[in-house]
Amino acid sequence: MKSAESGKTIQAAMTTLQSIFDPTVLAQLACPACHGSLGLEDSRLVCSACGRRYPIVDGIPALIVERAETAGDANEPA
Repeated sequence: MKSAESGKTIQAAMTTLQSIFDPTVLAQLACPACHGSLGLEDSRLVCSACGRRYPIVDGIPALIVERAETAGDANEPA
């Protein structure tokens, strides 16, 4: 039963992501900093090359280098 619950959770997460951002557009986008490919992770687009994470605001990716989170941002104290 645990795997069925996990499957439902994953499906619900994907439905939520698809309502936030249309994943079919991903193939046409690239990281503005390094031109690496982007992947959808949580509610962000993540560059596979440099690791920058770009927010998606109202279904629109904010591909602005200055607004991107970097790996170091997650470890900084609040």
